[in-house]
Amino acid sequence: MKIGIYGYGNLGRGVEYCASQNPDVEIAGVFTRRSPESVNTVLGAKVYSAADAVKFKDDIDVMIICGGSATDLPELTPMLARDFSVVDSFDTHPKIPEHFAAVDSAAKSGNTLALISAGWDPGMFSLNRLYAESILPCGNTYTFWGKGVSQGHSDAVRRIEGVLDARQYTIPKDSALDAVRSGKNPELTTRDKHLRECFVVAKPGADLQKIEDQIKNMPDYFADYDTVVHFITAEEMKEKHSELPHGGFVIRSGNTGANGAHNHRIEYSLSLDSNPEFTAGVLIAAARAVYKMKNRGQTGCITLFDVAPADLSDKTAEYLRKNLL
Repeated sequence: MKIGIYGYGNLGRGVEYCASQNPDVEIAGVFTRRSPESVNTVLGAKVYSAADAVKFKDDIDVMIICGGSATDLPELTPMLARDFSVVDSFDTHPKIPEHFAAVDSAAKSGNTLALISAGWDPGMFSLNRLYAESILPCGNTYTFWGKGVSQGHSDAVRRIEGVLDARQYTIPKDSALDAVRSGKNPELTTRDKHLRECFVVAKPGADLQKIEDQIKNMPDYFADYDTVVHFITAEEMKEKHSELPHGGFVIRSGNTGANGAHNHRIEYSLSLDSNPEFTAGVLIAAARAVYKMKNRGQTGCITLFDVAPADLSDKTAEYLRKNLL
């Protein structure tokens, strides 16, 4: 399977690393909107201008789009789906239906296959929510994120006047986790479930109290959460907060039997040293499924919900039955 990597930030580098671990994957090229000469790939993949991507239409089986969900993917995925089968990691949950519709139209017009929102949430967490709710129809599903760096929230803090750099960690509250795991099926608010912890490097002379107030009262990001703000030096930021860990839990608490007498809990958890590299692993597996499904004649837009598990694997059906079933 020959893949293209469109965009080369943290996620694009992760895809290059993960491709090297999959013997059935070959990188046909990295496509960047920067000057190709200015981009040095970590494992030597060739770099081309994004403007020239369409010239490689016949050389790429699946294009993996490594852009941001806020502004990049809503434009890039439909555009590229007209010429390539594609995979993206669009993760703005409320806007997935409209993104799906736009990509579906583009892929059908181009006779390609596109898989959107592949990652860990949406993605692996989505699958586990579906499995758990199908098995235990009577119950409640809870999703906790963290402890980990939220890149979107970190960027929001960095946009505040007087801020040089920032990292924001999303942290599940132990009290909420304990209540869910006990089988109590609690009703939890946003504030009940997560704490947000910010580490901020401020410009010299900046009004620290004003920055803290702006963070804690920022709508859609922090206003609905208990938020803690720490001001640190640039040296401490580099030393202690340069990585991009993440993870979390999907928990389904349900019951069966007469009057719900028997309680059950399904729990799926992730602990990730590198959010982008793990996401890249999901993208590679999703690209493999797209490659197989397109070869069987499928077009349009799909999600991981539409993929048979065996299509994610590079192993034969016989191998999977013998070793994993």
